[in-house]
Amino acid sequence: MRDEYDFSKAKAKAKRGARLPSKGKTRITMYIDDAILSEFRSRAEKAGGGYQTMINEALKAHLSNVDVVPLTESALRRIIREELPTPAKTARRTAAKSSISRR
Repeated sequence: MRDEYDFSKAKAKAKRGARLPSKGKTRITMYIDDAILSEFRSRAEKAGGGYQTMINEALKAHLSNVDVVPLTESALRRIIREELPTPAKTARRTAAKSSISRR
C-alpha cells in the first residue's frame, strides 16, 4: 500500500455517494401486505417492468377515479323517490289510460 495516492488525474465528473432521486418523486418507506407486494412483483415480472412503477401507476389510476362523487344513501333515496311513481301520479296515469281506451 502506498503512503500517498495521486487523485489529480481522477475524473472530475465522477460522483460518489447516494444517487439523487428524480425530480417530482419522493423516497418513502411504507408497509404493504405481503400478498399485495407478491402480486405486484409477479405481475411486474410477467410484464417486464418494475413492481414499484406498477404500484405507482395503480395509485394514480385510483386517484383519477376518486374524483367521482360516491353515491350516498341519501342521494340514492332521493333518486329512487324521484323515479318511483307517487300515488297521485299513478292515479293520473291510470285515469288517462282508461279515458284513452274509452275513446
